[in-house]
Amino acid sequence: MSFIRPVFRHPESPKNDLGYTRQYYEGALSTLCAGCGHDSISGAIIQACFELNIEPHRVAKLSGIGCSSKTPAYYLGNSHGFNSVHGRMPSVTTGASLANRKLLYLGVSGDGDTASIGMGQFVHVIRRNLNMVYIVMNNGCYGLTKGQDSATADFGSINKSGSANLFQNIDLVGLALELGATFVGRSFSGDKGHLVPMIKAAMAHNGFAFIDVISPCVTFNNNVGSTKSYDYVRAHMEATSAIDLVPEKEEITTSYAEGSTKLIEMHDHSMIELHKLAEGWDPTDQHSAVQKLQESRNKGEILTGLIYVDTESKDLHDLIETVPQPLNTLTEQDLCPGSGTLERINGEFR
Repeated sequence: MSFIRPVFRHPESPKNDLGYTRQYYEGALSTLCAGCGHDSISGAIIQACFELNIEPHRVAKLSGIGCSSKTPAYYLGNSHGFNSVHGRMPSVTTGASLANRKLLYLGVSGDGDTASIGMGQFVHVIRRNLNMVYIVMNNGCYGLTKGQDSATADFGSINKSGSANLFQNIDLVGLALELGATFVGRSFSGDKGHLVPMIKAAMAHNGFAFIDVISPCVTFNNNVGSTKSYDYVRAHMEATSAIDLVPEKEEITTSYAEGSTKLIEMHDHSMIELHKLAEGWDPTDQHSAVQKLQESRNKGEILTGLIYVDTESKDLHDLIETVPQPLNTLTEQDLCPGSGTLERINGEFR
């Protein structure tokens, strides 16, 4: 369930050029775990739309199934929304876009929703270069089903049960580049100064814009052998009822300069290494993007920043030459070509 935010805001809250405060771009209160990185991404989406002066009713937000796919309830409460079947968000977005190309389509997914059950859909929405922003909230686990490794979990990483991941991970950024995505970026949920401009750039792009956002899970970090773990406590108590507790954690945030590398400590005391692209990086060179991604992977770094963009991108509507107006606005006069045109078309098949 969701909760409604308090209506009261400071009377002198800043307004954008449309006269809206940031509150107008918010949604319901989040019911995700306290300190979840996904909430930071929701906040970044709100901030990006506020700064871009986007009318919320011009946005269609779509999602699949998972912790990440719950987040559209928490931002842009005045926009259109559709929560689809697990892994099927891209096809629903494709249908909506073909029916009305005037809206800004914002798809939110998770690493399980995209890299497993939705992989086929992910591949083909890139191939078609659908004009949308596709954000993956990547935490490397299935948060709604108690923290199993997802397909993006790094090889050798330790899960909540203390087991090492035996399988190679799927790098969605590398895959998006290989498949020809026309805008590819990666960010970190705790780096707002980096994530907000990335989302704004993606929204301004004509074509498929993909952002992989590393978003740590705050709940499933209890390791086997810890007396503070859920499993240990349950095994050593006599319960009168089933009670569970999600301990509150502080959100992981960071800030670091372009061209630098920084170690970030996760909630379970493991470390990830982030490397932000240098200011002089040329994001229009796809070959360099692939090479740089591989170099960073070999060093154990997670490359962040705008990795690649095709400035001459043609989206799906350009490729198949659809009409410019929404389909529900077409009249009988628009749709009926007339008897003469029909006769010429039929003549081609005689």
